[in-house]
Amino acid sequence: MRYLIGTRGSKLALVQTDYVIDKLKRAYPDDDFKAVIIKTTGDLEQKKALDKIGSKGIFVKEIEDELLSGKIHMAVHSMKDMPDEPAAGLTFAKAWKREDPRDVLVLKNAASLDELPHGAVIGTGSKRRKYQLLKLRPDLKVVGIRGNIDTRLRKLYDGEIIYEEVADNTVNNNEIANEKKNKYSEYRLDGIVLAAAGIKRIGRDSEITQYFSEDDMIPAPAQGTLALELRADNAKLMAKLDALSDEKTNLCAGIEREFLKRIGGNCHLPVAAYCDIVSEKDRGNDSNKNNRLKLLAMFSSEDGKQLARTEQVWDMTSDRNDIVEHAVHDIRYKLENN
Repeated sequence: MRYLIGTRGSKLALVQTDYVIDKLKRAYPDDDFKAVIIKTTGDLEQKKALDKIGSKGIFVKEIEDELLSGKIHMAVHSMKDMPDEPAAGLTFAKAWKREDPRDVLVLKNAASLDELPHGAVIGTGSKRRKYQLLKLRPDLKVVGIRGNIDTRLRKLYDGEIIYEEVADNTVNNNEIANEKKNKYSEYRLDGIVLAAAGIKRIGRDSEITQYFSEDDMIPAPAQGTLALELRADNAKLMAKLDALSDEKTNLCAGIEREFLKRIGGNCHLPVAAYCDIVSEKDRGNDSNKNNRLKLLAMFSSEDGKQLARTEQVWDMTSDRNDIVEHAVHDIRYKLENN
């Protein structure tokens, strides 16, 4: 059988797809697997901030259209970029083993977040990262940047000017009162925040200055996990993909994605979720080593002025829906009573 695998054309997307193809070839040597590059809205529009283009599916819609039409058999995405539900008629295979889920800091001169000077400029395209970073260092200036990992690193190292749009409400005699003019502030980056998984996959992890713990900066739901998407009626391919899945990743990423769905967020809203399996010994109790499910989650208003987080630790036998429901309820309660 010959399988066509859809992917974006970025360096990271191709590395991820090559990884999937290599693993599939090893498992199913009688089959043939070929990558097909597909341009998406998110790839074509590089100047606007992600939340200005559209919050759902900007990196996947065109690929999903090709899946539905039968022009490709499956697609490889970063799960953190996916809407909370695939398009009608499509589904995801069980998750394969995830890469490092943490976020990282790459700095031009300083050796750590603490050593950055007051008012240092950090670039990220994620409000989730921005608002959590400002909780750690409220004095920082966090600006939006676009582009793939190589592009963002180049902007940092080359001292490229970053333009940030600001609204100006001032008026003069030739303007209508309260009319807004767009002006731009100029910045040069002192650092950027990236996903550890991406920078590791393209082989530039030696440039990482600092890893954020999952507690300091809760990752995006399913960060570090690949999304293997296919038609819901393709049972034969589904069975092949599921046979290579990782039980822990599938469980934890599934809980994180369910939180994303229930909280009402999507891949560009300030929402975070990270689930792990921990032992009581990890939590400082040597007398009981029974494994538990731990869920860290965060949700914020669009402007970051209201932000709440929760930590849920449950027995492994607990209903996964209960874990998510309690996390959502706790965050909504905190937001309403803050």
